[in-house]
Amino acid sequence: MLFDQLAYRKTIGCVQAASLALVAAGGALLATPAHAAGDLLVAPTRVVLDGRRGTEVILNNIGDEETTYRISLELRRMMPDGSLEDVAVEDANETEKASLSLIRYAPRRVTLPPDQPQSIRIGLNQVEGLKDGEYRVHMLFRAIPKAPTLVTDPAANNEIKIQLTPLYGITIPVIIRRGDLKATAAIANPRIVDAPGGKALEFDAVRQGNRSVYGDVRVRKDGKGEPLFEAKGIAIYPEIGQRKVSLPLKPEDIAELRGAVTVGYYETLENGGGLIGEVRTVLP
Repeated sequence: MLFDQLAYRKTIGCVQAASLALVAAGGALLATPAHAAGDLLVAPTRVVLDGRRGTEVILNNIGDEETTYRISLELRRMMPDGSLEDVAVEDANETEKASLSLIRYAPRRVTLPPDQPQSIRIGLNQVEGLKDGEYRVHMLFRAIPKAPTLVTDPAANNEIKIQLTPLYGITIPVIIRRGDLKATAAIANPRIVDAPGGKALEFDAVRQGNRSVYGDVRVRKDGKGEPLFEAKGIAIYPEIGQRKVSLPLKPEDIAELRGAVTVGYYETLENGGGLIGEVRTVLP
């Protein structure tokens, strides 16, 4: 989190908060999850383009005041612990620089009254000599701050204070795939570990191939149909072959998970819900 004299910005990623109906550029009606941060709702949470057509992202101001948002593109690189590190353009590699040149979008700034949706159109530029592969940028939706509020405190000899205003932003990945790309993934070494604020289910996710893998994790016990534990939106991007996944547990989750379990990694339901990889283990 970064602070300045007037405001602070908080960027939130991968928060499953609600569902919206998104009308894509091709006209299909899709039920997709949404990101929510502050008073802004964004759907879908992830965009994948195959080069044949563009799409739309829907913004909705769910607050009580009119707000202006700026839309921009950022580069982020996944680390082995699953975090995303900002990448400056001057430090970007060839694939990352090409990703920025591929995307066009409009508008780049919108002012939304409460409960007013707005579509952001996303298209692709033609780049000569572009190699087959997966390219990715992260689209940032950030509120533009209003003028700071000056507050006079009579009890402090009329001292003037500047009231800090929280500014929330949301990022979603925009992925472009070119060529016949494939990937597989596996889960290894599930364990319950100590984590800040309690316990966590941790495991290693291993990816092979030339594209990213994305899906949901479900933990089951034999004979029980419903998962004991589920986590949505777990990605492994092409810049890494393996990442650590750490999922916070509630106290009641820990007791349920002990013993023989199967940890499965599945495609999201909108992508078919198929099994990507699983492992059977005994959690102490």
